[in-house]
Amino acid sequence: MASVIFKQASRIYPGTTKPAVDKLDLTINDGEFLVLVGPSGCGKSTSLRMLAGLEEIDTGSIFIGDKDVTNVAPKDRDIAMVFQSYALYPHMSVAENMGFALKIAGIAKEERDRRVLEAAKLLDLVDYLDRKPKALSGGQRQRVAMGRAIVREPQVFLMDEPLSNLDAKLRVATRTQIATLQRRLGITTVYVTHDQVEAMTMGDRVAVLKDGLLQQVDTPKNLYEKPQNVFVAGFIGSPAMNLLSASVSSGKAILGNLSIAVPVSAGSSVTVGIRPEGLTAASTGFEVAVEMVEELGSDAYVYGKPLDKALKFANTAEERGQVIIRWDPKNPPKAGQTVTVGVNPDVVHLFDATSGARIN
Repeated sequence: MASVIFKQASRIYPGTTKPAVDKLDLTINDGEFLVLVGPSGCGKSTSLRMLAGLEEIDTGSIFIGDKDVTNVAPKDRDIAMVFQSYALYPHMSVAENMGFALKIAGIAKEERDRRVLEAAKLLDLVDYLDRKPKALSGGQRQRVAMGRAIVREPQVFLMDEPLSNLDAKLRVATRTQIATLQRRLGITTVYVTHDQVEAMTMGDRVAVLKDGLLQQVDTPKNLYEKPQNVFVAGFIGSPAMNLLSASVSSGKAILGNLSIAVPVSAGSSVTVGIRPEGLTAASTGFEVAVEMVEELGSDAYVYGKPLDKALKFANTAEERGQVIIRWDPKNPPKAGQTVTVGVNPDVVHLFDATSGARIN
């Protein structure tokens, strides 16, 4: 096992001027499960491929353990990668697929068979070792791809959106299996996904990227409760945080009929972040015209437009967007109704209106 360190690592693709990954400084601890997450084009897969040696590093360096691997060939980095597409050999059995890399490396057959059987037991694949990939389900094929990585006994696992080809129910089950397996093996793992729910449920820590820049790296709980800027606040959480522009008067941010205390350094306007559970039905607040209600059994979410035309959204080009409110599932309003919404001041997030950086 080993730690992984990115030191000011950058990648600029030929023909472009803006780095795909820009001076990434990131330390992944020995045995840690770290998830790289962000929107499409943010640099997360490029970062993983840089670590794997599949992309050049234009400036900076990458270490695995104490070894500088910046200019080391992929095969000599002691890593194993699990791809989105499984990349199984169709003419080989499950056992042959799992042991192929060991065969190429010259590992004795007895040792290969031992490692393959051990991994198959871990992944519940013992009954499928003689089957070809075409006889397996998507989830089983993904477990074979995992097994192929496990038998190599690498220092680091790299996983590039390995669940994206699975249906929703199987994704939930498989992500639990992967997280449990990683904790049992204790192998340092870097996992890439665009799905922030996947990131929050699997990672010991989560690194959020945007436009090639690292925005924040922290535990899932801290990312949710204390996002360091507007981007992280809006990206992490499902449904998304409400981000509202508010003018500041006499130390208070004004939202309709509501006023929220802000630090004296806040300036003349702030961005107020309120998660759906921070908005509540109230007798005093701002009115919302209900457009849609999602009833999910244990939860209900109300989507609507504020009736106060002065209420503007910080995260949309439109003058007025939608407010999302978590509601009592036993008594949700109907589309077309008007509700009055108050704010729990203890869960309000404040951000600088210009830089987007967290204030409180």
